[in-house]
Amino acid sequence: MADKYSDFESLQKAEREGLDFRIRSCDRNSRNIVIAPHGGGIEPGTSELAEAIAGSNLSFYAFEGMKATGNGQLHITSTRFNEPVCFDLLARAESAIAIHGEDSDEAVVFLGGLDIAGVARLQEALQVRDFRVRTDGPAHLQGISTTNICNRGTAGGGIQIELSHGLRLTLFQSLTRAGREVATPRFREFVAGVRESVLAE
Repeated sequence: MADKYSDFESLQKAEREGLDFRIRSCDRNSRNIVIAPHGGGIEPGTSELAEAIAGSNLSFYAFEGMKATGNGQLHITSTRFNEPVCFDLLARAESAIAIHGEDSDEAVVFLGGLDIAGVARLQEALQVRDFRVRTDGPAHLQGISTTNICNRGTAGGGIQIELSHGLRLTLFQSLTRAGREVATPRFREFVAGVRESVLAE
């Protein structure tokens, strides 16, 4: 399904910040920033994961849908996501780790992005923890465009993490707003794997 909005400017004109969407960020002056450009109700579970991966020492950003229903219409594809707070943070970070949600029922992580070494490290860290990882997903999950938000850091290459719907269901009590407040042990294992690979640089 095509996005309703082609960029942030068009979204901002039609939607209400603080009611329909919100932006959360924390600049920790770190080499890496963890971002969830489709957080909140858009791709449920992604902003909670991004915030946990960032922890207390990595910069964090989330664009979150807050509507009671219909948050999918706030989706701006990663190659056109141009929200200014996010761009400002990316201009001060070498690399981004972008957390996304994918729709399939199989429990799998699709990895992409132009940071080839970082993707390989992350794949190993997740597979050791028994997560199924694919780097050969469909083209739209590859994250190889230079305009993709994950590749907008100063180093020119980042990591895109796409978590299937089936996998995200194992990380939370449920994917409802209340259910996402209760993380499972698998959530903590996933976060630990990503942080281990990022901090090992």
